[in-house]
Amino acid sequence: MHTPKIISEKTTRLSDWVQIVERMVELEPGQTPEVYHSLGQADYVAILALTPEGTIPIVRQFRPGWGQCTWELPAGHVDPEEDPRNSCVRELLEETGLVAAQVYSLGTSSPCTLRLSNRMHSFFVEVKGSQPGFQPDKGMEIKEVYPKQLLHMVLRGEFPLQLHVGVLLRAAIDPVIAPKLRLNPSLCPED
Repeated sequence: MHTPKIISEKTTRLSDWVQIVERMVELEPGQTPEVYHSLGQADYVAILALTPEGTIPIVRQFRPGWGQCTWELPAGHVDPEEDPRNSCVRELLEETGLVAAQVYSLGTSSPCTLRLSNRMHSFFVEVKGSQPGFQPDKGMEIKEVYPKQLLHMVLRGEFPLQLHVGVLLRAAIDPVIAPKLRLNPSLCPED
């Protein structure tokens, strides 16, 4: 099988957050190359954290792409030259005021192999406490839910970001992390 070949690439910066990447791709030898566009963005982290009380912090904020507020896991961009693990610890503290005790990588994945060129680094974090006097950013709401409650939110469409649902699935099938989440319904209060 022939592997398509990128003939040329041009990047146009739209903002600090987004670039349009135009690639000329030769799908088959001798064929006229076709133009493909994708969005270039910084890599980012998604954080599934667990407090000592067995709850998971989630954040609600306005998302312009949807034109509404959504509940999500704490997340954020990886700064240039920043290690994703350090970004995870920083973003968790910035968004929730929670301090990481143990950080476990859930792996690196692609948000969308067709249209996005960045990577998402997913982490499971055991929390040791909170930063005294923490105040969330204006427009951001934080709440803590039990794992079972979060699963119910997913099923009801109240936790719509598919990338973060994927993080939950990845954690739920991890042999080390799954037992920590205690997804057994008898261990979680009803919502």
